[in-house]
Amino acid sequence: MAPPPPAALLAALEADATLDAAGPFLRMATEHYATTRSGDGSVSTTVDRGTIAARFDEPLPTGMRPLVDVAARLAREVVADANHLTHPMYLGHQVSAPIAAAVWSEVVIAALNNSMAVWEMSPTTTPLEERVIGWMTQLVGWGPAAAGTMTSGGTEATFTALLAARAAWKPDAWERGWGNGPAPVVLCGAHAHYAVQRAVGAMGLGTAHCLKVPSDGFRMSPTALAAMLDELAAAGRPVLAVVATAGQTATGAFDDLEVIGTLCAARGLWLHVDGAHGASALLSATHRSRVRGIHLARSVAWDPHKMMLLPLSAGMVLVRDARDLSAAFAQQAPYLFHGGVAEAHPDLGTRSFQCSRRADVVKLWVTLQRLGADGVGALYDHLCGLAQALHDRLAAAPDRFEVLHTPESNILCFRVHGSDAENLRIREAFNRSGRGWITTTVLDGRRVLRVTVMNPRTGPAHLEALVQGLAQLAESPAGAGA
Repeated sequence: MAPPPPAALLAALEADATLDAAGPFLRMATEHYATTRSGDGSVSTTVDRGTIAARFDEPLPTGMRPLVDVAARLAREVVADANHLTHPMYLGHQVSAPIAAAVWSEVVIAALNNSMAVWEMSPTTTPLEERVIGWMTQLVGWGPAAAGTMTSGGTEATFTALLAARAAWKPDAWERGWGNGPAPVVLCGAHAHYAVQRAVGAMGLGTAHCLKVPSDGFRMSPTALAAMLDELAAAGRPVLAVVATAGQTATGAFDDLEVIGTLCAARGLWLHVDGAHGASALLSATHRSRVRGIHLARSVAWDPHKMMLLPLSAGMVLVRDARDLSAAFAQQAPYLFHGGVAEAHPDLGTRSFQCSRRADVVKLWVTLQRLGADGVGALYDHLCGLAQALHDRLAAAPDRFEVLHTPESNILCFRVHGSDAENLRIREAFNRSGRGWITTTVLDGRRVLRVTVMNPRTGPAHLEALVQGLAQLAESPAGAGA
């Protein structure tokens, strides 16, 4: 079959760029909100993986198809069996039920397609990002010398921060590598996100040089940190950075940033705060105290696509001193970075691991314009309050449930009385039923159930339905004697 002529292709492109053509896609998104917000229907698919994969087992398409037919297949074969994060019974991973204003912003971001590498390719969104980043660094408590950039998420943000720490520790490391002296170490808590170890490995330092500090109540122990730093100093081993966590992935716990920050400052050490999940507490009137001391950090990772409820992806890395971020990537690209830009407003590509980078700051700006920082903070408080309510409900039924911690954010871990295998069975059966969706992890060597409240539509009745559903499964014949 001969390919369509260019004139026909151009006509199709123009026809697709109309509101009528966009209609099926917009209806698909709005109907997704409408059908899930009520709490009716399945939270996730009940179709097995092989059956879903078979839908897409086809040759590479050739020839044009009507856009309305493509949209219909998208709705039927992708959307219908996706995870419905906007369903109030979705209580799984740390991925938000995104607010609609930010979702609609995605269409504009994609249509403009301005790359954030250099100002001349993003004349409005570059200063917009600078302004929004400025708001965020002010929330952290830093002055006008601070800076930052949007990232794909907390993993890239932490990687970038540790590259900046490397440049501060060894200014010629970009060109000459780590050198022949003793390799530095990075210290993080036992419950730190795997992004820290991934960054250390990706930098070529070697994951053996990522040392885990023992925990105290799922938080990094400052006493253990101080002892480890003393031992490293006595052994002549340099420290590249200490990574504290604001909002642990497993439990939502917050390291004591004030104590750890003071300790690092006294020893002249780079402190990075992985606040991918918990830095949004800075917007909260109730929970802001949990990140007291965050201003003592040299760098911070923050994911608005978590507790600010933006769609993926929208992360940030922030630094107390803009020069640290500029030093992280000491590259020249005369075909792109032409110079002549005021030092206070460099092309953002010089500060980012990404080259081509979409203007994700737009959806963050739109969200803040729509809800205000106080509105976003109120949503944060609402989600954390639901986790506390679930804690209280489970704690009131000690004959059936074991609650493992008091929630410090919107995350709660607990167990149904029984074996690890029984807890895993209950989770799998509950998710497979379509009545809800939760996740699981391992704490202190035991399998636990884990709930993350990421949807403002979730309410007390949904939490009660979760409790009742898990209790029913625990009492089912399959669980007898477990």
